[in-house]
Amino acid sequence: MVQTAGVKRGRMHLRLDAKTKRKLERAAAYEETTVSDFVLTNAVAAAERVIESHEKVVLSAQDWDVFHDALLNPPEPNERLRKAARRYRERAGG
Repeated sequence: MVQTAGVKRGRMHLRLDAKTKRKLERAAAYEETTVSDFVLTNAVAAAERVIESHEKVVLSAQDWDVFHDALLNPPEPNERLRKAARRYRERAGG
């Protein structure tokens, strides 16, 4: 793997048993890549799935319609919301 000049790369060390190491080496060989690249590629893909599952909101068609309508036709703020906004402005200094 070729490194670009000026690019700093972090290191991560893993402790694993011999059986797990052999399994990763075997999988990397099937993919014709290094163990480091195999682990990194698969770890990043797993991280992306986890992040997406926690940060992505999926709405049903009915929920989307309600949300969309609220954006286009927001209700007038009630007294509780006005009080909360005043408290926020006071704390925020504005």
